[in-house]
Amino acid sequence: MRWLLGKNNFDSMASWIDDLIGLSPDTLAHILDTILVIISYLLLRKLLKGKLFRRIIEPSRRYVISKTITYVLGLFAVLIVAKIWLKADISLATYLGILSAGLAIALQDVVANFAGWLFLIIRQPFKVGDRIQVGGQAGDVIDIRLFMFSMLEIGNWVDADQSTGRIIHVPNGRVFKEPVANYTQGFEFIWNEIPVTVTFESDWKKAEEILNKIAKENSEELDETMAKQVRSVAHKYNLQFRHLTPIVWVKVVDIGVTLTIRYLCPPRKRRASETEIWKAILEAFAQTQTVDFAYPTQRFYDNKQEGKPEAGGPPPEKTNSTP
Repeated sequence: MRWLLGKNNFDSMASWIDDLIGLSPDTLAHILDTILVIISYLLLRKLLKGKLFRRIIEPSRRYVISKTITYVLGLFAVLIVAKIWLKADISLATYLGILSAGLAIALQDVVANFAGWLFLIIRQPFKVGDRIQVGGQAGDVIDIRLFMFSMLEIGNWVDADQSTGRIIHVPNGRVFKEPVANYTQGFEFIWNEIPVTVTFESDWKKAEEILNKIAKENSEELDETMAKQVRSVAHKYNLQFRHLTPIVWVKVVDIGVTLTIRYLCPPRKRRASETEIWKAILEAFAQTQTVDFAYPTQRFYDNKQEGKPEAGGPPPEKTNSTP
């Protein structure tokens, strides 16, 4: 750094800093040299990536090249900084601290992934076999390694949380940057909803009765299991499920009355449970003359002919009375 600033200018600055904070000229020179190495490392890494990325389009090759450049330049930067400070009259603790800081900058992704592995092993937000979602990716955990964990992907282009067959490798460091949702830890059930829409002319109360019966028949065997799990994890999680039994919610929409079945089921059986419930609904509605499914259609409504008398419709029909 002396040659960059000029010997006289450097000596003047070093003397002023020494008087101000008691930092010797040699130590100041080493600090400035370290800063120069770090800046050179960042600029050179950006320059090399820019030139190579203009020629390479494939994402996988870009990723490999990016990591290679970072690790190689980072290693050189650490060696240069170490050489700078080995010449200085500093304690071993100070040197190790500076070396650790250099390694952390050069290998920040590796350090983050290793720290993530320690977090997964000690805190265990999930383990092998759990179904989880990290950011926008979900799947069943099949392996946890030192720098990454692997999931068998679910969802994406496949409906109802079914497997796609792809294996996703996720860096461990992502557990610090994105929310992690666990489908199976503690309470091994999720709430699922099935909306069923009937026409305005249907007997919606009868439809509600049918759906309540079907939902309860398909979840009776799980009631005791769910209650036991809630009691067993109450000391660890503040679970306050007051009602675990299925329920049917009623809502009016533009094409009819929507009756939504809400019930608990194991995460891996969501699609199977929907299939069984829909089969039962189709069979029950087919045998009920007063209930019809609603679907988008067009209808012309004349209030004067079809409306209620009190709401501007036709007057009530007069009945003939016999004297």
